[in-house]
Amino acid sequence: MTEQQQLKQALEALCIWYQKGHRDLPWRRTKEPYPVWISEIMLQQTRVQAVIPYFERFMKALPNVQALAEVPEEQLLKLWEGLGYYTRARSLQKAARLVCEQYHGEMPCTYEKLISLPGIGPYTAGAIASIAGGQKCPAVDGNVLRVVSRLFAREWDIKAQAVKRQAENELREVMPENCPGDCNQALMELGAMVCLPNGAPLCDSCPIAEYCLARERGIQQSLPVKAPKKVRPVENRVVCLLWKDGRIALRKRPGKGLLANLWEFPNFLEGNDLQEQLGVAVTDIKPLRTAKHIFTHLEWHMTGVEAKTEEGGYFTWVSPEQLEHDIALPSAFRVYRTIALQKK
Repeated sequence: MTEQQQLKQALEALCIWYQKGHRDLPWRRTKEPYPVWISEIMLQQTRVQAVIPYFERFMKALPNVQALAEVPEEQLLKLWEGLGYYTRARSLQKAARLVCEQYHGEMPCTYEKLISLPGIGPYTAGAIASIAGGQKCPAVDGNVLRVVSRLFAREWDIKAQAVKRQAENELREVMPENCPGDCNQALMELGAMVCLPNGAPLCDSCPIAEYCLARERGIQQSLPVKAPKKVRPVENRVVCLLWKDGRIALRKRPGKGLLANLWEFPNFLEGNDLQEQLGVAVTDIKPLRTAKHIFTHLEWHMTGVEAKTEEGGYFTWVSPEQLEHDIALPSAFRVYRTIALQKK
């Protein structure tokens, strides 16, 4: 049997397995492109169980493309608060506005049109086009590459773009014509629930185990081959909860770079003078707990302090109620936001 025949038979068996039963996720109850799009963007870098309440709240507040295009940015970011990677939310809105301008508010379902929209790459375009549009478009991510790596016992570098393109081409050739969306979702489901990334894959529960060369050779846990992770640089920062007349200080981050144009508590590199960095005289300085946040290419190790001032400085002063209901803060500050809200 050739690899192409092996892959074709494996995908057919996988679709039957998926259609017999899979996780009941809210975005799987429709084939409309808008909710599929929102779910796929939310699921980037975020666990499924964490996404569900965000997705349901988002769809209730912004049920269609028009609503997303018109919502004030601060409200959009508040709906996104806690998911992180806020550029995803901003790209959603940019794309929604283009859809309103170019397609009269109707979300397109073809790969070619989808890929041209901000924030939509090959994986997301393939997922939407296959699930909502019925197109034979692979949606290849790390889960899918892991499945294919083990299926053919390939020791390839799954982070290489050439490898991703090869997998896309191979899958496109043999995807079932009548259910490409189910095929993509079945691969995702297998990678999430059976062909696991950490620990032993559940080979005894795998619907395509008979086709898997890695299982046959007993090397499934060593695949895919992973390049050593680069060591992330660490910044030691001081985060300040600064109070004035029952309100807390916030400021906007610069328009470019990390957490661009988002609200934050005043913070600075450890070793600098507190009053000098804040630009106001402070009293009642108290230490707060430490916290850590891991970005893609950077770690923040944070030490908190709380203080009071009688000066306005260059800050925006908000009440705890505003902080809770109106202001979106990056998840890097989640610990200190919780402490601040205890002052309500």
